[in-house]
Amino acid sequence: MRVEYMAMTLREQRAQFIARRFAAYLKGKVLDVGCDKARLKQLVPGIDYFGVDVGGTPDLVVNLEKEKLPFADGSFDCVVCSDVLEHLDNLHANFSELTRVSRGHLILSLPNNWANARQAIARGRGSFAHYGLPHDPPVDRHKWFFCLSEAEEFLKVQAARHGLRITEMFAIEKPRPKVVRGLRRIRHPVQMAYLNRYSHSLWAVCAIPPAGSQTSR
Repeated sequence: MRVEYMAMTLREQRAQFIARRFAAYLKGKVLDVGCDKARLKQLVPGIDYFGVDVGGTPDLVVNLEKEKLPFADGSFDCVVCSDVLEHLDNLHANFSELTRVSRGHLILSLPNNWANARQAIARGRGSFAHYGLPHDPPVDRHKWFFCLSEAEEFLKVQAARHGLRITEMFAIEKPRPKVVRGLRRIRHPVQMAYLNRYSHSLWAVCAIPPAGSQTSR
């Protein structure tokens, strides 16, 4: 699997990465699912942008746990859904919704939860983001705990079921000195075992087939 190096600890950094890395796909009508503060609108001028989220400052508030996307089939040239599905109990149904409303490309990312948990588990203490047992009900949390290889299999199976063609798939790893990466790879020579430990997200671009040719919607 191809690996790219980028630190994305802040939502602003992720939006900047999407705007730069996927500029070739962000054309025409773009739907940003889980848009938060709709940063892509400013970062990619000239597109017909529409953002939905349950919070933040979207163009339309949509609770994906309870509502379908309120758009007709094939409404958007590109749909972006970055680190959203893991927050939803009904992520399988929402994957179908993402493909339904797109007529061009679907850009997806899923986190590698193992990477966030690795150090806390190894130390036998501490916690990691989006999980744990808070004293009060959290505003949001991850509903699924999976590694990079599971995320890869999920996206490949869902793409096949919906007749999508994956045109790009790659892992993101935080930048580290070459000597650190080298020592880690000596210890974990199998690439996927290494990525399950150290990569922080999986990204994919799916091409939507022409209307009427999907195996499932």
